Amino acid sequence: MSEVNNQFNLPVNQLPKRWYNLAADLPEPLPPPTDPEEGPSRLEMLPKFLLKSVLKQESSTDRWINIPEGIRELFIQAGRPRPLMRALRLEKALKLPDNIRLYYKREDLSPTGSHKVNTALAQTYYAAKEGFPEVTTETGAGQWGSALAYAASLNGLKCRVFWVRAAYRWKPGRRTLMNLFGADVFASPSKETEFGRKLLKENPQHVGSLGIAISEGIEDALNRDGSIYCLGSVLSHVLLHQTVIGLETIEQFKIAEDNPTLLIGCFGGGSNFGGFSLPFIGEVLQGKRECNFLAAQSEASPNLVKGKYIYDHGDHAGLTPLLKMYSLGHDVEMPEIWAEGIRYSAAAPIMSAVRKMDMLDAVAYPVDEVHVYSQARRFIQTEGFLPAPESSYGVCAAIDKALEFKEKGEDAVIAFNVSGHGFLDMQAFAKPLKLE
Repeated sequence: MSEVNNQFNLPVNQLPKRWYNLAADLPEPLPPPTDPEEGPSRLEMLPKFLLKSVLKQESSTDRWINIPEGIRELFIQAGRPRPLMRALRLEKALKLPDNIRLYYKREDLSPTGSHKVNTALAQTYYAAKEGFPEVTTETGAGQWGSALAYAASLNGLKCRVFWVRAAYRWKPGRRTLMNLFGADVFASPSKETEFGRKLLKENPQHVGSLGIAISEGIEDALNRDGSIYCLGSVLSHVLLHQTVIGLETIEQFKIAEDNPTLLIGCFGGGSNFGGFSLPFIGEVLQGKRECNFLAAQSEASPNLVKGKYIYDHGDHAGLTPLLKMYSLGHDVEMPEIWAEGIRYSAAAPIMSAVRKMDMLDAVAYPVDEVHVYSQARRFIQTEGFLPAPESSYGVCAAIDKALEFKEKGEDAVIAFNVSGHGFLDMQAFAKPLKLE
């Protein structure tokens, strides 16, 4: 491999035609969702706010699920396949020996700046096919809201977004982007829903959380004719749509004539990390490769590090069924961080199952985020790309692990996913690092 060859691309005609479903290769079935002991059935409520198409995918145990041609066309419109890069300049700056190599996948190149577009295009495509004129959702950092607004626009749908108030306040540029795509955006908790009004009455200055915004999105969809709810993370169908990332990456490593020994990504609910890693995890379970996996989290929401493997709701109000996952508690209070997109109480059930099998390690970084953004700055100044605040956690963990392997004198091929860019999130870097 030539030293200057730092980019590995797939031609458009090699865009994956099928998503990969890890449920087919798990040694035991995923624990099924269930209802709480009291109150109305949440399972019976699911078809009232989720698409038939995604509910079918949610329970599927087929290894491969075909990607409709219409969605593949939308993926190509959005710039897929995306490149895998060798981080040669970062390797040089870290003075890594030849036996330690760094690669990163560039999901930041999507039209709205994150991997979230992959499932947004799929869900809005299905929504249009099922005859819904409007989609509603939540968003934390704003990346998912931007992605759904974009995808809804391409599929001719209206879009309503409930955005965690803490991020809504300091990201006017991303709010403008959602508005440009035609979305209506509300700070959550909001006055649009009964649940939001209740929380605002208790605390008019409530900063919100992703769990609260999910509750509002679901309530809004249930109460508006012609509206359907779309979720940005956690559930299996969302991670299924994201496996296009990992499937591309497997083929790109063949072009690079290399094999990753460690995959790293930031982790909140799990869509970015799952999409990147699940195809590789499947090959490990099938005996086709050896590889380790590391999730980078914040101590504000260390669901994989300190959470308990329990049945819990995925939203603050308890509108969802109980899911078996690593959770801190669906109504837990979490401190504000700049990487709002990973501030979530629970890990996706399918990633929780992988964690329970001891196939997934996790690290949680301090709430002040100084170390995370300091390491991200090394990446910015060497590779020249600006990762999202959330993606910076994966960047940081990759640098930390590379230096650890260097100190121990061990071999390593590390791949990490740059899940989004940070051009609409500059305060996240400026405040902790005290930059102008």
